[in-house]
Amino acid sequence: MSTSCTPRSRYATCAGYEIHYTEWGDPQAPVVIAWHGLARTGRDMDPLAQHLAGRWRVICPDTLGRGLSQWSAWPDQEYCLAFYARLAAELFERLDIGQAHWIGTSMGGAIGTLCAAGLAEPQLAGRIRSLLLNDNAPQLAEAALARIRAYAGQPPSFATMAELEAFFRQVYAPYGWLSDAQWQHLTETSARRLPDGRLTPHYDPAMVRQFTAHDDDYLIWQHYDALALPVLLLRGVDSDLVLPGTVAEMRTRGPGARGLLEVVEVPGCGHAPALNVPQHYALVDAFLAKASQKA
Repeated sequence: MSTSCTPRSRYATCAGYEIHYTEWGDPQAPVVIAWHGLARTGRDMDPLAQHLAGRWRVICPDTLGRGLSQWSAWPDQEYCLAFYARLAAELFERLDIGQAHWIGTSMGGAIGTLCAAGLAEPQLAGRIRSLLLNDNAPQLAEAALARIRAYAGQPPSFATMAELEAFFRQVYAPYGWLSDAQWQHLTETSARRLPDGRLTPHYDPAMVRQFTAHDDDYLIWQHYDALALPVLLLRGVDSDLVLPGTVAEMRTRGPGARGLLEVVEVPGCGHAPALNVPQHYALVDAFLAKASQKA
């Protein structure tokens, strides 16, 4: 494997916090930001990043309170999309990123929407060349949000890595097909030990306060309506988070009304496609190639 296809573990200080990210590919290549979902880490993007690394510089951050990034000192104020967008804006500056394509799974897509719209962080206006929303929309189904809150706010603990992997296989079954090696990788890169030695998912449980301290934080039509760049929505065909009615409305507003929205239903997945198989890579490759030509 070439060095460009090997991840480099890095840290940057953003908004006063140490933020961890992995970097793939040639540092001089065009940039892709790949941002993970709510209770996940940037290492979820490893398969996709490895695939893209031959042509792109891929940056995969751990959001504040996740993975190897620092935890918030002010959970009620900082675990929210606006603060995550601020972290992203500062990461652009720390890494000297002029422009980038953005791929975001779930929460990562919402952060990308805020950043690309330029309303929350005006310094990013025009600097995001395209936006891939991996099972994310400007309005999410409340029943699915309740389900996510239920498992994310009180993460269980386990005696062994095998038990933690079994838990992840159950909770993230909607991701679709993962190989045994990929399930093991997902588990090992999103586990931390508690003081008693038991294993639990690698995030700050307080991050779930986003849903209690910030009403309707994921109701972001204002930002979606401001988007004027190519957008691809990958919707898991069985998704309970992004509903067909919301997709229909997306087609008539913002980039949808401007002819800039493409929607693809991804078979064999719910919330959210794992972006880990050739069929997923082909969708990403085609979108990036098309968006690069338009830029």
